[in-house]
Amino acid sequence: MPEQLIFAMEVTLNGLMTGVMYSLVALGFVLIFKASGIFNYAQGVMALFAAMTLVGIQEGRVPFSHLINAIFGTEIYDFGWDVPALLAILLTVLVMVGFAFFVQKVIFKHLVGQEPIILFMATIGLAYFLEGVADLMWGSEIRTLDVGLPQGINLAIDETTFNWFGYGFFIDNLDIVATVVAAVLVAGLVAFAQYTKQGRAMRAVADDHQAALSVGISLNFVWILVWSLAGFVALVAGIMWGAKSGVQFSLSLIALKALPVLMLGGFTSIPGAIVGGLIIGVGEALFEFSVGPLIGGATENWFAYVLALLFLVFRPQGLFGEKIIERV
Repeated sequence: MPEQLIFAMEVTLNGLMTGVMYSLVALGFVLIFKASGIFNYAQGVMALFAAMTLVGIQEGRVPFSHLINAIFGTEIYDFGWDVPALLAILLTVLVMVGFAFFVQKVIFKHLVGQEPIILFMATIGLAYFLEGVADLMWGSEIRTLDVGLPQGINLAIDETTFNWFGYGFFIDNLDIVATVVAAVLVAGLVAFAQYTKQGRAMRAVADDHQAALSVGISLNFVWILVWSLAGFVALVAGIMWGAKSGVQFSLSLIALKALPVLMLGGFTSIPGAIVGGLIIGVGEALFEFSVGPLIGGATENWFAYVLALLFLVFRPQGLFGEKIIERV
């Protein structure tokens, strides 16, 4: 088999796995938009906040230690213990559920019935507020996230490469783990939405708020549930991206890569978020591989947005989104 074809297959596989990482962020957008009609600009910052909280809990750091030290003149930064990864993850989940209560009770409870642009602007404010709180709580330095996930390239017949026909496939183990986690997460979310009472309530609210209220469904409960699920998805995305590139403030920018994924898959489709991510991941990888050398490279910075623009022109609802028909 030609070496160039083997390399193209390797690029495709790595593109698929990168696309799964994009999809993890896009899932949070879909959950909130589907249930409440709110485009949550803060989803990327939620992933950052969740990852920083996880690292802070693992290291036993004192929240707001810089602020406490500045006020009281102390030099206390940690409690002197290391928290096991699983316990730290569970505690971070509780923090994200508490954040969901805060968002609903303090912010969106008072914005019911407002125009979508008002709600969108509220999520922009929420994003910058959350970023500032994360900085105050845990500091702004870059941290390493270690929850026991495999690092580096170590999937192979010969322990270094996955060897087909004498050629090496170089695949990051972390990407493989992310692919498996994303598949389990999507299957779980779909099963939750289809077969549980809370999932059916969430779907009812997504279809018609007034009809859901008329049959006794609590909008407050559903929105808290949805924001909690989005917070959990943000935590998973933060773990994967944080383990891959470190926990730093640029982590919040991964939300920008999720936007083309949403435009391709559709803003209201959970499977669409995965399919859109895979298309973006493979597309930008193959485009960089085949066309990038001819035009100077770095095409992965803009390919996804050009592809999303084409979808907006020819199929604005995305591949799996619901087509909106307005009768006049």
